[in-house]
Amino acid sequence: MNTFASSVTARNTVVVHRRLSQRHDVELQETHRRGHATRFAADAARRGVDVVVGFGGDGTLNEVATGIAGTDAAIGVLPGGSTNVFARTIGLPNDPVAAAEHLAAGLDAADLRPIGLGQVNGRFFCFHTGIGYDAAVVRAVERRASLKRWLGHPLYITAALSTWASGYDRKRPHFSVTAESAGRGNGITDGFFTIVLNTNPYTYIGNTPIDLSKQATLDHPLVAITFRTMSAFAILRGLGGALRGRGITTSDAIVEWTGLDHLVVSHPVPFPYQVDGDYLGEVRRLQFTHVPDAVRMVFPRHGAVLPSAE
Repeated sequence: MNTFASSVTARNTVVVHRRLSQRHDVELQETHRRGHATRFAADAARRGVDVVVGFGGDGTLNEVATGIAGTDAAIGVLPGGSTNVFARTIGLPNDPVAAAEHLAAGLDAADLRPIGLGQVNGRFFCFHTGIGYDAAVVRAVERRASLKRWLGHPLYITAALSTWASGYDRKRPHFSVTAESAGRGNGITDGFFTIVLNTNPYTYIGNTPIDLSKQATLDHPLVAITFRTMSAFAILRGLGGALRGRGITTSDAIVEWTGLDHLVVSHPVPFPYQVDGDYLGEVRRLQFTHVPDAVRMVFPRHGAVLPSAE
């Protein structure tokens, strides 16, 4: 659990711990810095722990997945962050106490099934990797990390506007995108930002999902959406369909590639990237791979009886 995450409190931690402990032996481990959850999860897997639950934001969950991928341990999900994209993608409510009921029901039923993950430069990701402008926005948010717990979505909106205005070069392309799949031609040489999806939606604005591609699911290969322009008109026109749940509207300026097992993004000048909402710096090359059945996951039971408001 990440005690610094937006929705993690002392009270809901006690309630969640008590609920999961009703039929299972539960150890509680707090993280204190980036990378802790990966180390703790990997250690738990080596010790034969059956399930490692990530209680925090999407970054905490990403670290748990990275720590246990390829082991016999399964991953469990509890939303504790400000957006909780992956938890909501698999149908969990955004409230961690309510989500714990669904997770506990899945644990009780031993509903553990394999899911596919994306991998970029050796790092696993659960729902997406953002490259270019998208990553520059996350970088701006992390510079004000102390405000993230309290401001949430307004902080992201402010960061997006300030990055658009002065924090990202909107005149020159930042990278090329190539894929081994047939029919991709010579690839894309003028990418401004790309989103590589392992699931859909890409993210949420409040309760509204941004549905970029219905082809992005846990049992299918990756999807890449590349913006070849920073024209506000072209981007907003493309996102119109995504906000209405129909997927992004493609054009010459916005290209969607589906069914990707491998993908390479590169440029002589370093460009920024983020993985599941965590900014990871600037690189000259990103190599993506889809890993089927990378980890087993506890699937929540949505027929769980939730506690009353009282």
